[in-house]
Amino acid sequence: MGKKTAVLMLQLGTPDSPKTKDVRKYLSEFLNDPRVIDLPAYKRKPLVNGIIVPFRAPKSAKIYQELWDLSGGKSPLMVYSEELVSKLKSKLGNEADFFLAMRYGNPSMDDVMEIIRKGAYERIIIFPLYPQYASASTGSCVEKAFRIMSKWWVIPEVKVIGQFYDDDEFIQCFVNNTRQFDLNSYDHIIFSYHGLPERQVDKVYDSGLCSDRDCTHEITEENALCYKATCYATTRSLVKHLKLEEGQYTVSFQSRLDDKWIKPYSDKVLEDLAKAGKKRVLVFSPAFVADCLETLIEIGSEYQEDFEALGGEKVDLVPSLNANDDWVDYLENKIKLYL
Repeated sequence: MGKKTAVLMLQLGTPDSPKTKDVRKYLSEFLNDPRVIDLPAYKRKPLVNGIIVPFRAPKSAKIYQELWDLSGGKSPLMVYSEELVSKLKSKLGNEADFFLAMRYGNPSMDDVMEIIRKGAYERIIIFPLYPQYASASTGSCVEKAFRIMSKWWVIPEVKVIGQFYDDDEFIQCFVNNTRQFDLNSYDHIIFSYHGLPERQVDKVYDSGLCSDRDCTHEITEENALCYKATCYATTRSLVKHLKLEEGQYTVSFQSRLDDKWIKPYSDKVLEDLAKAGKKRVLVFSPAFVADCLETLIEIGSEYQEDFEALGGEKVDLVPSLNANDDWVDYLENKIKLYL
């Protein structure tokens, strides 16, 4: 008889609703995470609670409302995540129990892991759904999971599934999503990843800076957990499968808060393309496995408006993996390796 196993699927999170109070609560939890804003508490808390959240929450609420309206009155991240876990339950439900939790917001890791604790599982498989490792995403999820378990009297066997950007089956899922697009009809392709402060990728290394390494061209033992390096490696794999040539595409980073984040910036790349006379651009966002605010609104809406204002015509977004059957099949096979 196999071990009684719980599989905990983790996503970043979403507000409970687009109301300002719910967005404020979500942003407060998110931005007070020291792995997200990696400043000492005496600097982070006044900045987040006194400046960022009070000013940002009302503006973000309007954007979340646009997202909810676009997605039928629900959070697309939540809808796709729930559908994904439901499909995995139907495939592997006889071998493990599946649970969905959000790092920030609901269903909370605290509540879901309490259910797991009471279930007396012999083994827990923790699966953060981030293709590329970053301390602010995978690292934060894993840290919180172990912090919760550190208070348990009985700690079962625990396995963590790490980054999977280099799994060919994962890459193929994104490639499959391009079948609805004629790549030759676009003037340029952008591979846009969520940005991070430069200091966060610098912290990967015991000495020197990320910029001291050739993270844009190769993966080594030293930079294998550098977010910037793995984003570029993800692009190289996609480019190979899509048979793209140098000059046809650009790697960039979106959602920056200031000018000390990883460059180049996606909005600036798009601006330069428009000024160069490019009319049609296709955008991938391979750091996200489910469509959300950053893909549907930032890229699909805001970038489109900005591009048109500069003389461009069309910005098309390659959908994320969401709850696609091939993505579910990949996850099924991945999880089986840990059962």
